[in-house]
Amino acid sequence: MSRINTDDIEAIESVYEFLLAYAAQGRPPHKEENSQPPHAGPELDRMIAAMNSLHQALKGSDDPFEQVITSDLEKAGAAARFARGQSHMSSELVDNLNASIHLRAVLTDLFLYSEQFRPVEAS
Repeated sequence: MSRINTDDIEAIESVYEFLLAYAAQGRPPHKEENSQPPHAGPELDRMIAAMNSLHQALKGSDDPFEQVITSDLEKAGAAARFARGQSHMSSELVDNLNASIHLRAVLTDLFLYSEQFRPVEAS
């Protein structure tokens, strides 16, 4: 079933955690080059790359759940690309991306999907 790189799943999850912390900072709209690090842009780039990689790996799958993940990745990827394309980043923008039902769907999909990669304990 799996043609995916689990590093992509981990990247999406870790960037989401970074974005939660970033949103809590209360940063006003700003251009990255004019603000103190850390910056959300490079992290969004990492998330978008991981989403694209997973999408390519799962695209065309006959598995119904992998088709759901692919669809959710398309929607969440569009939201992430939209946020990344803004000239000014802010905590509010990142917070709204974090709250996006599309991004949350991808995270939930991946939590469920990644269960197949966990070692099974001997009984």
